[in-house]
Amino acid sequence: MTAPLKAIAKSDIADLMHQTGLRARTAASVLALAPARQKDDALAAAAEQIRARTGDILAANARDLAEAKASNATAAFLDRLALDEKRVNAMAAGLAVVRGLPDPIGSVTERWQRPNGMMIERVRVPLGVIGIIYESRPNVTADAAALCLKAGNAAILRGGSESYRSNAAIHAALLVGLRNAGLPESAIELVPTRERSAVGMMLAGLDGAIDVIVPRGGKSLVARVQQEARVPVFAHLEGICHVYVDKTAKLDMAKAIVLNAKMRRTGVCGAAETLLVDAAAASSHLCPLVTMLLDAGCEVRGDEGTRASDARVKPASEADWSTEYLDAVISAKVVTGLDAAIAHIERYGSHHTDAIVTEDAAAAEKFLREVDSAIVLHNASTQFADGGEFGFGAEIGIATGRFHARGPVGVDQLTSFKYRVRGSGQTRP
Repeated sequence: MTAPLKAIAKSDIADLMHQTGLRARTAASVLALAPARQKDDALAAAAEQIRARTGDILAANARDLAEAKASNATAAFLDRLALDEKRVNAMAAGLAVVRGLPDPIGSVTERWQRPNGMMIERVRVPLGVIGIIYESRPNVTADAAALCLKAGNAAILRGGSESYRSNAAIHAALLVGLRNAGLPESAIELVPTRERSAVGMMLAGLDGAIDVIVPRGGKSLVARVQQEARVPVFAHLEGICHVYVDKTAKLDMAKAIVLNAKMRRTGVCGAAETLLVDAAAASSHLCPLVTMLLDAGCEVRGDEGTRASDARVKPASEADWSTEYLDAVISAKVVTGLDAAIAHIERYGSHHTDAIVTEDAAAAEKFLREVDSAIVLHNASTQFADGGEFGFGAEIGIATGRFHARGPVGVDQLTSFKYRVRGSGQTRP
């Protein structure tokens, strides 16, 4: 349940979090058996409430923004935190899209018969209770709650302290949706404190209440979660995304993709952080691409070849190649062909999202096959690294690990499975 913004005595936090976990675990048992229509009714009512409460949500967000500005937050940080009517409407629309997705729970993914006549089937089931720890973006409150609910999971949400008021206002709308559908309000718990110790308690599993943790935020947050969590984690460490412009790339297409990949929204994890240009195309492509970025207000830090294309390019340090700027800054390098580009991405990338711009089908297939990232694209912007753009309705994050979920974590990725075996009296010899 959402509490007003106030200090909570440290001695009370452990009990508060323990009770939060107990309520979520109880709710998870109800959600696991809830029919699809009931969950969808909750999502529809929540979307309606988010639209109806736009004024309250924006007012709460304005207070969060004022506090963040007073603490000298960066422009990129403020962009991630800020809401407007368009973004609030997008949250509501995202809930509607999730509502329209097929219910994964109970779906049979495989079925086969053994020689002894037994029928075996693998069936999707909820994970249980999912803890989501996130920073800045208040839209995660709606996205994460919707995906967890659709997949039959209870959610414990711990947003960043900088977005506390915004998260609480969105959470209040979600609770109305649950009430209207006859589902327990504790199916979506919002941690009612800014105390950092609450994060540590979630990472410890809340006495067995939490089944999986999903962090969504900066490098330091995700690293802490991966180091301290005692429950499974879906995580990406950071989004060091590349765009490689091959020698056969159409210049106009390359310019459109590079500009969008870097500058559409610089603070998202799918924003391009490094531009790689084939040396065979440098004479025709490098200068137009670099000039375009500079003229758009993007700082370019480049190697020697890139600096020669425009005097405004700053020297790139070794650290630049492995930096997630989340700002209007990009590193740029001339590489000697596709193999060199793939080698650079393997050495400095984060296995998040990488793109190639080329008209060479063989080069494209080699890039898609050999670049070991959760998302690889041919002739498309890295900013498509988003669950909504994949048709998932929303996402909790982009997982770059190799276990269970990889890429956008949507409804299907928030399920596990069990095996159902039907026999006719078989015994094992």
